[in-house]
Amino acid sequence: MKFSISLCTGFEGVMYPVPFIKPEQFVEQAKLCESMGYDSIWGNDHITTQNYVREKFPDSPPNFYEPLITLAMCAQATTTLRVGTALLVMPMREPVYLAKQVSTLDQLSGGRLVLAVGLGAYREEFEAWGPVYKKARRGDMLDEGIDAFLKLISERSASLDGEYYHFTDVEMYPKPKQDPFPLFIGGHNIQALKRAAAVGQGWLPGWRPFAEMKERISQLKDLSEEAGRPRDAVEIAPQFSMLLAKTDEEAEKKYMESGLVAHRQSLAYTGRDLSHQVIANLVGSPDTVLQKIDEMRSMGIDHCSALMIPVDTISEMNEQIEWFSKDVMARC
Repeated sequence: MKFSISLCTGFEGVMYPVPFIKPEQFVEQAKLCESMGYDSIWGNDHITTQNYVREKFPDSPPNFYEPLITLAMCAQATTTLRVGTALLVMPMREPVYLAKQVSTLDQLSGGRLVLAVGLGAYREEFEAWGPVYKKARRGDMLDEGIDAFLKLISERSASLDGEYYHFTDVEMYPKPKQDPFPLFIGGHNIQALKRAAAVGQGWLPGWRPFAEMKERISQLKDLSEEAGRPRDAVEIAPQFSMLLAKTDEEAEKKYMESGLVAHRQSLAYTGRDLSHQVIANLVGSPDTVLQKIDEMRSMGIDHCSALMIPVDTISEMNEQIEWFSKDVMARC
């Protein structure tokens, strides 16, 4: 089982107080994660403040850091730690320059980049960024963007004349160092599973109740087989929350009082049963969390990716990173 940490590139206001992190603390945290044996660090992708966050922090706009630039800084300061996006909002990215950025970062990091892409959680953010696309179906843009990206990183000369993206005879070198390049697909619905089964090296959904997660994993393996790939071709890497305490009761209380709960409520459209949000995440005492990991492993999860840690300060976050490494990862 792999474990990795979600950086606070776009979580101020959403999950954390404003302000929460200083720019130099990203690199410090990356070095800590590498020293503690984590597989990777991940950055999420926001461009503008969400409506509910504006209401919550009317006088303190949150700081959102661009994830690829942040990850480049972290990769430069580490040697083995992988860096990834969880998730990059593909419909808000121009694919030619995205492919160039990704290829460059993968080369400069020595092949340590993972690109996970998805729709983005907030339609309002998409419409603020691109009013011209107000009537666009983001799923179609995601599919076309993935197609464009894969052409650009694999073909000698790539062209595309799509509904949203157009480019002709683009010869782009260097390609990414990794081949195949680890493209992870985000999302939990059937269409996301089909994308992951067809072209993904990994699947990175948000947490779901365990029964639903187990069903989705089975469906993904079936879809991979139908696509002519091995049943284990796609790394199963859901994004969970993590919060340790000496007792389960203490952990649950702190979790339910955190800003992450308001974030979960803002995503109610995803249909998750929020009564499962403590049970189905790595929240509890170390012994309880180890039991949950055993259950996750048995259902086919390969990687507890981009763990989100709902605390109030960066020092508390780093304490949780160290504690989880010493009392959970070391015993897995």
